[in-house]
Amino acid sequence: MRALQNPRLFARGLNRAYHRRAGLRSENPSGIDVFTEDWDTLVVLDACRYDMFASANQLDGELTPRISKGSSTVEWLRANFSGRDLSDTVYVTANPQLERNREEWDVNLHKIINVWLEEGWDDEHGTVRAETMTDAALKANKKYPHKRLVVHYMQPHYPFVPADTDFDDDHLRKIDGNGGSPSGENVWGKKFTGNLDVSRDELWSIYLENLEYALESVETLLGEMSGKTVVTGDHGNYVGERAFPTPIREYGHPRGLYDEPLVKVPWFVYDGETRREIVAGESTESTDNVESEVVDQRLQDLGYL
Repeated sequence: MRALQNPRLFARGLNRAYHRRAGLRSENPSGIDVFTEDWDTLVVLDACRYDMFASANQLDGELTPRISKGSSTVEWLRANFSGRDLSDTVYVTANPQLERNREEWDVNLHKIINVWLEEGWDDEHGTVRAETMTDAALKANKKYPHKRLVVHYMQPHYPFVPADTDFDDDHLRKIDGNGGSPSGENVWGKKFTGNLDVSRDELWSIYLENLEYALESVETLLGEMSGKTVVTGDHGNYVGERAFPTPIREYGHPRGLYDEPLVKVPWFVYDGETRREIVAGESTESTDNVESEVVDQRLQDLGYL
């Protein structure tokens, strides 16, 4: 219904049908299988484009581009995690999407650490801060020294933690005792539908600032983590580029579109002094699911709903 009311949404649907071959594809077939690669720790920066990372990165290591299996976290998780034995892996995450889809996917990890629950959540900004994720990752590394770690930061994905803007105030939770929660679409959705009068340059700048903020914490992590660490992105993000084949200007990271801004991600390799000895082990996961209302609220805060 929304697509019929908005020609841009209709055009996005046509592009999605093209990329997914009218539903025959559920992921990007050109994408990398991250678990077949050589690493001890995989740092995932949510919605991190290769070109943006290349411009902001000041870490010492080797950077190359890779292609992601998905244009959204859900696609990336399903394509890389579902249906395989990951009993040698601990997933430390700021993103609730795995919890949201656990009943639909066959996921076998040694441990899932949902940092976005309870004390890991920043109510003011509606996200998990990067420094919180670094602390959680270092604790997990100490507790599980013989497991691979996937550390999934929320940045540079919206919301923009260090941003000082006057166009996204409705996202921030009120800190004057009145509660509050985000309302409506995030800035990418508003810009796409023509309901946000902000330049592409300004959006790029604030998005880049969110990545630079995250990289400060990633640098701390690399300095204290043993073994071989790879920093990558689960997907990228449009910032006004033309989509294909219908050349509309796109914003955000819609599922099922596999243009370069969405699937070209960094693959930054940092070699630590000593490789970890990785061993598999039985899952220690609880079968109890987190309350769906909590998951939905977190996803809404992050701009998903």
